Amino acid sequence: MTETVALIVAGGRGVRAGGGLPKQYQTLAGIPMLRHTVLRFANHPKIDQVRVVIHPDDHALYENAVEGLSLPPPVHGGATRQDSCRNGIEALEASTPTNILIHDAARPFVDFETISRVIESLSEEAPAALAAIPVADTLKRADGSGQVGATVDRTNLWRAQTPQGFRYTAILQAHRQEAGQDHTDDAAVAEAAGLPVTLTLGNAENIKVTTAEDFAHGERLLGAADIRTATGFDVHPFEEGDHVMLCGVALPHDRGLAGHSDSDVGLHALTDALLGTIGAGDIGSHFPPSDPQWRGVDSAVFLSHAVDLVRGKGGTIRHVDLTLICEAPKVGPHREAMRSRLADILCVETDRISVKATTTDGLGFLGRREGIAAQAAATVLFA
Repeated sequence: MTETVALIVAGGRGVRAGGGLPKQYQTLAGIPMLRHTVLRFANHPKIDQVRVVIHPDDHALYENAVEGLSLPPPVHGGATRQDSCRNGIEALEASTPTNILIHDAARPFVDFETISRVIESLSEEAPAALAAIPVADTLKRADGSGQVGATVDRTNLWRAQTPQGFRYTAILQAHRQEAGQDHTDDAAVAEAAGLPVTLTLGNAENIKVTTAEDFAHGERLLGAADIRTATGFDVHPFEEGDHVMLCGVALPHDRGLAGHSDSDVGLHALTDALLGTIGAGDIGSHFPPSDPQWRGVDSAVFLSHAVDLVRGKGGTIRHVDLTLICEAPKVGPHREAMRSRLADILCVETDRISVKATTTDGLGFLGRREGIAAQAAATVLFA
């Protein structure tokens, strides 16, 4: 059974933002806003599936925004946001997930911790939860003539955000019960159906992008994002053999490589680079070479472990760059196979992966064809 699904609601028209397109398809830092939002959930280790609700006329815009991502087909929205959410929820009935998180596509800055808090708030006894921020500003009620009529007590007042999380069967029944009503969000649907809704702390940066000014603010937020770059290096000597493993691909050669696991210097260097972005030591501290269980193992196991650790910290792999240093074998004929294999392990698009090769022009132990070295760099964005 699927544990938790994120339903991204992207069926609105968003005309106040300007720009000629629905706001969810306009770009932030050169990337469609919807893609930013989807990736926040797709990279969260407790989200098993991401499904998007779109306007029936927006298929081409949607496909462009999520190109290269592995998502199930989008769901068509309805006449209102409430209708769209109900359509999306009902589309999941065959799989019946335990939990569902419903999130606005126009909130692309939701952070890793907020998503986690909403999920952790859900239980049989607490079937609904929403991210929210306590109101800090003094509130005034206008009298209708442009003057202050009263000051509103802000005690116990919260600003609702998304994601809003629910036990799936509970919110499905609530939406069906409240069909035809006019509720502003899914928490209101739950309230009207008699479900208790838990408040959990959101994040002030989890803004809803609505106007051109919001887009400008969003660009500033992205400019101040937590982006980390780290490097890795590895080298292995040749030994007897008939192939070498490089970046997960077997290259025919008159010798093999000696060392830890299958001695894939490319995957080892890249593993260390990813571990470096979260300060998690090196490959040897996670997989000691003295431990016989790692003898001859596929180095993809090590790289996948590093990927999981990075994602567990809220990281999104933005780019990796790998340089292989050797006189032989020739890397060029295998470069695309290597990029494809790395894309599979890292779960990123191949255009975010660079694999290069160079020699030392005959100098040093590499020039004497005594082994192969690799250096890697990884760039990771943290929510």
